[in-house]
Parts: sequence; C-alpha cells; structure tokens
Amino acid sequence: MAKSILCYGDSITWGYNPKDGSRLPPEDRWPRVLEDALEGQARVVEEGLNARTVATDEPSRPNRNGLAMLPPLLEAHAPLDLVIIMLGTNDSAPCYRLTAGKIAMDCAALIRTVNGSLAGPGAGASRIILVAPPPLGALSAEMTLFYAGGEATSRGLADAYRTIAQAFGVAFFEAGQVCQVSAVDGVHLDPQGQRQLGLALKDVAEPLL
Repeated sequence: MAKSILCYGDSITWGYNPKDGSRLPPEDRWPRVLEDALEGQARVVEEGLNARTVATDEPSRPNRNGLAMLPPLLEAHAPLDLVIIMLGTNDSAPCYRLTAGKIAMDCAALIRTVNGSLAGPGAGASRIILVAPPPLGALSAEMTLFYAGGEATSRGLADAYRTIAQAFGVAFFEAGQVCQVSAVDGVHLDPQGQRQLGLALKDVAEPLL
C-alpha cells in the first residue's frame, strides 16, 4: 500500500505564480513533483494556503494561523506516514515583529502537534521534515508593501529551524540550498524552482517512508 505524505505550507506550497498571482498547474507545484518522483511509493496531499503563518493570527485574513488549523487537517488526512512542514515566509514580514528564533520556536509547536496527534499509521506518530523556506530576494513593488524589512529575518530561518529539528529529532531541509525565489517578485518560486524543490525533497522523504 502506498504511503501518505502531507505537505503543509503557505503560498509557495499552494503554487502562487510570481508572474501574475494565479495558481500554477498541479504538475508545476513541488508536492506533485515530489509525488511523481516517488513513482507510486506515496500519495501526496497538498495543503498549502496563501498567507498562512506558523502560529500567528492575521486580522485581515482569517484562518491563516498554521498552528490552529493543523489539528483538524491531520485528522482529516490520517493516516499520514510523513508530514512536511514549510512555513515562515509570511512570519518574516515586519508587521508581525517576530525574530527568526521566535518563528522557529513556533515551528516547535507544530512538531509537538504532529507528535501528539495520533495521525500516523496505527495511531502512532507521523515522521516529520521541517523545511526552511527559501529566503526573500529582491522584492517587487507589491511584495515590498508587506515584506520590506523582513529580509534578514527570512535569512535567519534556516539556522534556527535546524536547531529546532535537531532538538526534536526530526529531519531538516534548507530549501534555499536547491532553489531561489523568483526574480519577478522576490518571494515565490517559479516552475523551475518548484521542480528543484520537489526533486530535492524526494531524496529526503524516501528514506523516511
């Protein structure tokens, strides 16, 4: 029987097209690239949402708090052999006033939620990969409105996430090592970047299945 993987993320996982804000077709989104690369070993559930944060409420856009939304989604998609978490880009925005360390500590809460959810096979624990998102690049005029001033925070996520992953004994992956945000908006991935990320995560996910 094929295993199940939940990809939990924000607009990058959703497949936000940096050129025009539309949604990339499924085959150009990293979760589908991952599923195809695994060649039938796993069914991949795409759970990306624009503006989703790790654990912070967004007054202008409800239901974006990743920590609050995770428990019902784990239950809805159980049993899950593997949960891949890639959040934190939105949290880097200065309006939230969060440090990279605080964002990483909020990711620890996500890990604890998965570990305590009984969403894995046989009501056990799912395996986890904590992914540090690619850091912000040169921002477009639109993206500057939200993210300007958060570049250093986003660059600090990888080291902070690595520390949390080691503390909890879960797998860690740094997306910025294999892909870069689009030069068009400085935040999201174009189809090439999505593909690079999906193929790289295959090598991390496969041994955990």
